[in-house]
Amino acid sequence: MRHRYLRRGTAVLAVVAGLATAGPAVVASTAAPRGHAPGTPVDLTVGDRDRPLNVEGAPLFGWRPVDRDPGEIQTAYQIVVRKDGERVWDSGRVASGSQEYVAYAGPELAPATGYTWTVRTWDRTGKPSPWARQAAFDTGLRDGDWQASWIRRTTAEADDYTLARKEFTLGRSPVVRARVYIAASHQYALHVNGTVVDRGGAFAYPDAGYYRAVDVTRQLRAGGKAVVGVQYHWYGRGQGRPAGEPGMLLRLEVDHADGTTRTVVSDGSWQVTRGPWLPAPKRNGDGGDYVEEFDATAEPLGWDRPGFDASAWQSPQVLGTHPAGVFTSLQAQETDLEFETVEPVSVTRLESGTLVADFGKVIPAAPIVRFRDGEQGRHVAMHAGYVLNPDGTVSRDSDDNQNTNLAYGHTQRDGDQTFRSFTYMGFRYLEVEDPSAEISAVVQHTAVDDDRRAWLRSSDPGVDAAFDLMRRSALYGSQEQFLDTPTREKGQFLGDTADISLATMSGYGERTLTRQAIRQFIESQARYWPDGRLNAVYPNGDGKRDIPDYTEMFPGWIWDYYVRTGDKRILAEAYPVMRAVADYVRRYIDPATGLVTQLEGGSGEYRYGIIDWPATMRYGHDMSTAARTVINVLGVDVLNATARAAEELGEPGETLRADAATLTEAINAKLRRADGVYHDGLRGDGSASTHASQIANAYALSFGVVPEEDRAAVSEYVANLGMRMGPMTAHRLLQALAGRPDDVVERLTDADSPGWANILARGGTFTWESWDAPETGQSHSHPWGATSLVEIQRTILGVTPTAPAGSEVTIRPPKSGVDSAAGEMPVQRGMVGVDWRRIGDGVSLKVDLPVNVVARVHVPAGEAGDVRVHGQARFVELRDGYAVYEVGSGKVTFFSA
Repeated sequence: MRHRYLRRGTAVLAVVAGLATAGPAVVASTAAPRGHAPGTPVDLTVGDRDRPLNVEGAPLFGWRPVDRDPGEIQTAYQIVVRKDGERVWDSGRVASGSQEYVAYAGPELAPATGYTWTVRTWDRTGKPSPWARQAAFDTGLRDGDWQASWIRRTTAEADDYTLARKEFTLGRSPVVRARVYIAASHQYALHVNGTVVDRGGAFAYPDAGYYRAVDVTRQLRAGGKAVVGVQYHWYGRGQGRPAGEPGMLLRLEVDHADGTTRTVVSDGSWQVTRGPWLPAPKRNGDGGDYVEEFDATAEPLGWDRPGFDASAWQSPQVLGTHPAGVFTSLQAQETDLEFETVEPVSVTRLESGTLVADFGKVIPAAPIVRFRDGEQGRHVAMHAGYVLNPDGTVSRDSDDNQNTNLAYGHTQRDGDQTFRSFTYMGFRYLEVEDPSAEISAVVQHTAVDDDRRAWLRSSDPGVDAAFDLMRRSALYGSQEQFLDTPTREKGQFLGDTADISLATMSGYGERTLTRQAIRQFIESQARYWPDGRLNAVYPNGDGKRDIPDYTEMFPGWIWDYYVRTGDKRILAEAYPVMRAVADYVRRYIDPATGLVTQLEGGSGEYRYGIIDWPATMRYGHDMSTAARTVINVLGVDVLNATARAAEELGEPGETLRADAATLTEAINAKLRRADGVYHDGLRGDGSASTHASQIANAYALSFGVVPEEDRAAVSEYVANLGMRMGPMTAHRLLQALAGRPDDVVERLTDADSPGWANILARGGTFTWESWDAPETGQSHSHPWGATSLVEIQRTILGVTPTAPAGSEVTIRPPKSGVDSAAGEMPVQRGMVGVDWRRIGDGVSLKVDLPVNVVARVHVPAGEAGDVRVHGQARFVELRDGYAVYEVGSGKVTFFSA
């Protein structure tokens, strides 16, 4: 990892002697002179992707302005789009500070076509930048453009592995461009001339499926024969996976230098056969994955290369030209998976000869096992897992492995061969019953830009360890979709998704997976819930299913996304759904109490709201209540978030805000004890619960329901309870304690009490489903516990985005808790860097901001005269023991005595 910010400039102590005194005015000590022209814009993207191959609709352009002058902003831009060097669209000079999601506004673009584009910007003095280096994008296919047929192998197998191939001849003119467009249910590996060039999974409903576009130019050579092959896997319904039907659709376009195009499509001329997997049982009843038993004796070696004899293969069943059958619509998949081969940190050979590989941490991965001297027909058993038995073998106990059978099997052929599982699972250990095996694994997760990876180093190693645990867990829980766990369900639960998404956006600058998930949950309301609810898991294999407080989390999640991205298009798409959620909540407000009462939804232990999960993580929360405090506080957030969205889109939000205020008044009038502490709610007979849970009070604090005069007392009550909220909701506890950094640090670092430090102390390497996971058999790989990294950034590093696209941020280092912290946090417009430390009785604070970002910097100080500034900053006010400054782009250093 590159800690770029810490390498910039000189150390704080080295410049203290040269700092200028900062009064209530702009300070420009040793600042670079103003008036340079902007630098060349960088980081060009279309829809947050640097080289997309399947752009649908109007491209949304983004870039990062560059300027050496301090306090700079972008005042205008100009975009030019070209095709084959010819200008297609010129925006002209547009007076705007926008640098993200700028929509193309030219003539309609042709499908499956390559374009280039560039941009230049103007600064506050009206000087233009050079044109950016040209970037490229390809348009995708509309449903009517495929002219290809859905095909499949005729079979009734519940776990269907199928190989499909097409051999063809290319012309002699050099290949200048080649693209494969592919969709398959549920997973596929794309082969071209013997090489796997892409792997994908899309667990969407077949009437709203996904396709990918793959650049295969380098895999094809002019003249002679070529083969495109697809290995697809359909395995019925599961958590996070609608059943749909097996099928594969493909279109290959090869452009030659002489202007000709060779097109290959899936149709009846293809050949298909059964993949070399043996029938096997399901791993569990949740995710519905099957144990993988690979039969190398049946593997058709060379099937994906020219010249292979496929005369014994079948002709496929042809469903028809897309759209056909259940496959009625496809959309471009914007997300990508990233794969990395990793070696175990150790391999132990047991007395039996069995090998046990330890990968050092829980990973979402496909095991890779090479057998150099295979013996025809010999079966090798393999077992992955989370825990070792005392004898060193991998535990098969269901409580250790999320009630999941993590077995694999490989039947060898003679000679050298490699087992690679087709489907990933979460595990740490792999046991292989072959002393000569060579073991590795391919870790997978959603693709992220390493240059936008957040980092943190503080004076407390326990805080840093918790941050690193959370950041890694969030990434490993982000696959084709957000997951509750990569082992058991593999489902995209709404509550989990809102949690993990916030962590990936703040930890990696991730955008595309969040955007996909938002649109999927929008779709869930249209598919299942005319009353305004959303599905608790979507997509999924068990249809209509909701959890009331998960539905309530949706509007706040959308607003969080908007603040981090500035993506008004998604805000507009989500707004009608947010309104429907607000109306759903309003319908359950009891006129007699003014409280949301028995908010319909859920079943069993989720009826009227899950509150926290698993059940032990409720810590005695009174589930007999009808008007639950947590549900009501979330109702306030639904109304406020929807009001903010309305106002941002130019719609009236006054009624929503008024309803939020009225609900807040009812909560404070009826859901508090005499001492101001919140109890868990009202029972059906109107009596108050006698239990005052931590979660009820933490939610009231974090969502701004507690009256200002009572916040200190309620915060004290919450802090004194320690940790009595589960990993799913613990970020709200840290948010509630943000004004008490010592307590935040204690919750992060106390290894003897429930929390992240305890996970690490007990050998955990991934956030857990519950703090008591080892004792209760819960998941050891649940990324919903990762969300608190946002609160570490807010409270310890001191950075909070406050305006869309991160165009405005607040930087406010804590007065206690830790003695120093340095790090970077991604916002849409670049990386915000902060490095602060206590020096004697004072504080040094370095800030580095990208162009087009303004910060309110809070420097601990008794008065403005106590602060010295190196760089440009405008004094604003004294507030709550901080001197507040406004700072623009570039580097500024503060020192308070």
